[in-house]
Amino acid sequence: MAEPLPISILRALRPKQWTKNAVVLAPFVFALGDAAQPVKFGHVWLAAAAAATFCLVSSGIYVLNDIKDAPLDRAHPQKRHRPIAAGAISPRQGMVLSGLCLITGLSLGYSLQTDLGYTLLAYVALQTAYIFGLKHIALLDLLMIASGFVLRAIAGAVAIPVMLSPWLLVCTFLLALFLALCKRRQEKVGQAGATDTRPSLLHYDRVVLDQLIAVIASATLVSYTIYTLAAETQEKFGSARLGFTIPFVVFGLFRYLDLVYRAEKGERPEEVLLTDPPLLLCVALFGATVLLLLL
Repeated sequence: MAEPLPISILRALRPKQWTKNAVVLAPFVFALGDAAQPVKFGHVWLAAAAAATFCLVSSGIYVLNDIKDAPLDRAHPQKRHRPIAAGAISPRQGMVLSGLCLITGLSLGYSLQTDLGYTLLAYVALQTAYIFGLKHIALLDLLMIASGFVLRAIAGAVAIPVMLSPWLLVCTFLLALFLALCKRRQEKVGQAGATDTRPSLLHYDRVVLDQLIAVIASATLVSYTIYTLAAETQEKFGSARLGFTIPFVVFGLFRYLDLVYRAEKGERPEEVLLTDPPLLLCVALFGATVLLLLL
């Protein structure tokens, strides 16, 4: 039985990927405990609205990507089930869907804050360049992905608006790069013929990827530790209490590495983060602890 069109449209929007846009909320959360920031808990609605605009825009980009990659996706054991690759949505319908998401998301972004609109536009430009060529350049493709998360963090800051610590941008970039490296490693070692559907994998080496993952995981932990214990951060929040969240970051990184190397689950980080109970508990406790310490 053919899948109903509304279900196909919803799948094409990739709602599971919207979890990435939680990064948009980070500047709001970390500004709550800063006495110098004019932020109140009621500003959460502005931050949530900014995240919603990123959901719309990112979905538009996903649909555009699926239109471009449909011939390659049909040769992939999982991606061939995507609505456009499977023929459930035609390329023309996909272009209309993508256009509606992008126009609506950008319009809402500009209506909330002009700078938010500019940030969303920068994200669209970055991702369009990625889709139409840069995704096939090894290492550069990872930097493009990580830069998209930095733009999410910037969007959350300009929407309220608040000053964003450079250390948070560094941590966001490194964490996104870590997840992207783990994804590439799994694609490299876990699928026969994966290079037919992602040509850039031809230029990756598993050993080099393993080394890069170790380097970036270490850099992520060190950067977050420096941020929480830095004199500037202590001055903002009145103490070094944010350092109590470091163990959650350590466990989260260790658990994810365990899932990547032992369980070979690195290819779909959005699913891992939503389905692994220890990681879910770690993220929940981290968020609760941050709020408790900053409020």
